[in-house]
Amino acid sequence: MAETVAIILAAGGSTRMNTQLAKVLHEVCGRPMLAYVLQACRKVGIKRMYVVVGFSAAQVESRFADADDIVWVRQDQQLGTAHAVMCCREHLQDFEGQTLILCGDGPLLRSQTLRTLMDKHEAGQSAATLATAVLDDPTGYGRIVRDAYGNIQGIVEHLDCTPEQLEIKETNPSNYLFNNKRLFEAIDNIKPDNVKKEYYLTDAISGLISTGHKVEAITAMQPDEAVGINSRAQLSEASKIMQRRIQARLMDNGVTIVDPGNTWIDARAQIGQDTVIEPFTYIHGEVKIGQGCRIGPFAYLRDGTVLDRDVVLGVYTEVKNSTLAEGVRARHLSFIGDTTVGRNVNIGAGSITANFDGEKVNRTSIGDNCYVGSGAVLIAPLELTEGSNVGAGTVVSKESAKELGKKA
Repeated sequence: MAETVAIILAAGGSTRMNTQLAKVLHEVCGRPMLAYVLQACRKVGIKRMYVVVGFSAAQVESRFADADDIVWVRQDQQLGTAHAVMCCREHLQDFEGQTLILCGDGPLLRSQTLRTLMDKHEAGQSAATLATAVLDDPTGYGRIVRDAYGNIQGIVEHLDCTPEQLEIKETNPSNYLFNNKRLFEAIDNIKPDNVKKEYYLTDAISGLISTGHKVEAITAMQPDEAVGINSRAQLSEASKIMQRRIQARLMDNGVTIVDPGNTWIDARAQIGQDTVIEPFTYIHGEVKIGQGCRIGPFAYLRDGTVLDRDVVLGVYTEVKNSTLAEGVRARHLSFIGDTTVGRNVNIGAGSITANFDGEKVNRTSIGDNCYVGSGAVLIAPLELTEGSNVGAGTVVSKESAKELGKKA
């Protein structure tokens, strides 16, 4: 199979979202929209991605500065999707392979769909292949126009549709795979003859068809993959769809989620087999939960939290940037922040680690087999040695912890 590279269109802002943040940086379940598109490309083996940026370009480039498989391309004027591709010409004009073109604000696109598109394109030896979706409500999407034999005749943008074309349910969510040479030949002939006076990439499809090149359109996308994100309300809807996918994957992997509708889990979270997530639990950031844990209800786990197996975190317990070893229990009303907790530690109701001294965040270390009574305050920086016993209501500082260690 010929090498495939990707062009990802990420230059646009969003007037309807009323934001100073680049559209593709708005998060869906804890990750920027663009991150999902990049991940889908990587999963199908794409090694080079040309990301076209414009609005708040520096923001986007900074967020993904560590990615060595991205080539950044600037589109200083947003003159349409074909114009964005034109901006990549200096990088791709001599490239002999296939070019995948995707939208950076399409986080719901599955890698399996890309694989289907790539396989179909390779098998058909087409100049271009596009993945379409059939939608009950196609408002806002370009329509796929076919002839009586089912062959694609072109794509008509929503604003340019005739009344008859508006009745078409098959839509173009803008996921294309082109023979790179044919792509740039077609783009050279595009004119801005449309309502917006922009250079539409869809006209490249029409141009290839009119010059006798083979173009295929396959209904490879599920309706939920085609959800557009042009407003805060649509962002919320996309997040709900992604949350259902995240939870379905976890449940397939042996995690019990008692009430999926009242649970939120970050896309980056990892949860082990036979762990139970009770209702109203919120797991945010890069959190790792081992096997056989019980979390919630009303628990809050934040970025940097790592739980070993058989940990119990109960009602109104918050854990942040902490590592809890096997068998730790914190069943009620506790805050554990920037803390390392050893094995078989019990943390009583209402106990907290006071990790911020007004200037910096400090760490707490609790050794194996410690007991922390109800209402205790552990003032960091602090180390409780193995077997320490903290009585209910005790305020423990660095100095008093030494005495606890002696008694233990």
